[in-house]
Amino acid sequence: MEIRNIAIIAHVDHGKTTLVDEMLRQSGVFRENQAVAERVMDSGDLERERGITILAKNTAVHYGDVKINIVDTPGHADFGGEVERVLKMVNGVLLLVDAAEGPMPQTRFVLSRALELGHRVIVVMNKIDRPDARIHEVIDEVLELLMDLDATDEQLDSPMLFCSARKGTASVSPEEEGTSLKPLFDAIVEYIPAPGRDAGAPLQMLVSSVDYNDYVGRIAIGRIERGVIRQNQDIAVCNYADASVSRRAKAVSLYVFDGLSRRPVAESSAGDIIALSGIADINIGDTICSPLCVEPLPFVEISAPTIEMTFSVNDSPFAGTEGKFVTSRHLRERLFRETLRDVSLRVSETDSTDSFNVAGRGEMHLSILIETMRREGYEFQVSPPRVLNKLEDGVLMEPMERVVIDAPEQYAGSVIEKLSSRRGELLEMAPVGVRTKLVFLVPSRGLFGYRSEFLTDTRGEGIMASVFDGYAPFRGELSRRNTGSLIAFETGEAVAYGIFGAQDRGAMFITPGTKVYMGMIVGVSPKAEDMAVNVCKKKQLTNMRAAGSDEALRLTPPKLLSLEQCLEFLADDELLEVTPKSLRLRKRILDHSQRMKASSQKKAK
Repeated sequence: MEIRNIAIIAHVDHGKTTLVDEMLRQSGVFRENQAVAERVMDSGDLERERGITILAKNTAVHYGDVKINIVDTPGHADFGGEVERVLKMVNGVLLLVDAAEGPMPQTRFVLSRALELGHRVIVVMNKIDRPDARIHEVIDEVLELLMDLDATDEQLDSPMLFCSARKGTASVSPEEEGTSLKPLFDAIVEYIPAPGRDAGAPLQMLVSSVDYNDYVGRIAIGRIERGVIRQNQDIAVCNYADASVSRRAKAVSLYVFDGLSRRPVAESSAGDIIALSGIADINIGDTICSPLCVEPLPFVEISAPTIEMTFSVNDSPFAGTEGKFVTSRHLRERLFRETLRDVSLRVSETDSTDSFNVAGRGEMHLSILIETMRREGYEFQVSPPRVLNKLEDGVLMEPMERVVIDAPEQYAGSVIEKLSSRRGELLEMAPVGVRTKLVFLVPSRGLFGYRSEFLTDTRGEGIMASVFDGYAPFRGELSRRNTGSLIAFETGEAVAYGIFGAQDRGAMFITPGTKVYMGMIVGVSPKAEDMAVNVCKKKQLTNMRAAGSDEALRLTPPKLLSLEQCLEFLADDELLEVTPKSLRLRKRILDHSQRMKASSQKKAK
């Protein structure tokens, strides 16, 4: 049987997972009367809730006599490490581009990685049935992008298809809609090269992904580069970083991908993508090979993290009341276990045994880890995100983001003003119908806390996307935020009377009945200074009554923050307490008098 190995790459929300749904449906994976959920490849709870792909997924379909292994990749820039490593498994890519939005920052990033590896590219313009589609302009933008990324003549001559993933149609001409995805399958078979099938050579397979199962442990996923692997075969495991060291193991179980399932097989040969269990300590980047010919394969260099946060044991007055895993041993084991699966995450020890520095590709990358851990029962606290600067020839360099904004033209001025104040540099400004496309180069730290502000400024109509662009000289100091915090003055239970007295000072984050402790942040003040409020204050009961004094208190609805909004809100002297049930903002120093003393000493310096 012939094999084709492809990855589907694109910017977030350009329709990758929807296209995979239709490819599975039209290749006969589902029965005609089978009820199938939308975005069936997004199997994680967080993926389905947020409508994004977080982890790369493998599947396979059959088209005639050809088996097509498909890897569905994340589109968000923060999960670019997932894309970089799985590209080693495939021989070509489907580049999905929205017919209205055109190439976006992540489109450039993933395409550059695919071109560097010499992969063949099939350009698929999706959502051609959108009323605001700009098909011919986007064709020119894609060709410009390919030339800008130094594509070879063969890559520049890539076939281009026009598709509606939701309808399950594709055509070779922008003027006709098509009736099925047959033109897409034909293009994959004709244009994407078959993998090398050197079955007679010694076994060699690079591990590009690792899954975990409670029954069989770690499962290695990768493409067999050469040779044949059989069930219960003796194998050697080595790594390119330390080629002189190898260890023996046994291939206990082999699986090939077939539709949405993994089918056990007795053997598999070069070119196919397989899953393999039986190696307890297998890691991404390891090479599985024959014990008689130990030759490790080089692994793609993953881009370095740009943002870091400190995860530490929860030490608030409410510590240990809601979580299942609360000790530093639990926290350390969980964080280092995550690095085995996520190659773009870095975890390092600190001077304290209770704290760990965790570095990732962006705020969303780390927030997904935080949300996953709290759902598993972990309780901990995190610091505000901070960028990872570096020195080059004595010059301090900071990470920069390329930000693309699509917003109604009447809000463009506000966006330019806000990003300029955050040390952003406007690179490009172009009208797109009644909207305006803006391209900025902004320091990564300049985007902290800006996303919610951006949605407010554009009345929810703006679209913003960013991707790491590189390092540039430090652009000067930047204040993290220009608002203050309302801080609980004492420990207790918030009451309506206390909140009513405090809400004149700013927007509240809590409701009556919320348990608070001294030093916990209960609201935001429009003034750029912190303020202590007593939300536990109760009304004094007397036998004196005045007209109107007992009317119902009118409380302003509280501002409830999501996890990402909490991380954006944090100032340098604040922490976020994370438990399975609650997200609590707090000051590092809880005691009011000690906090005031520390603040005075800092100002004196």
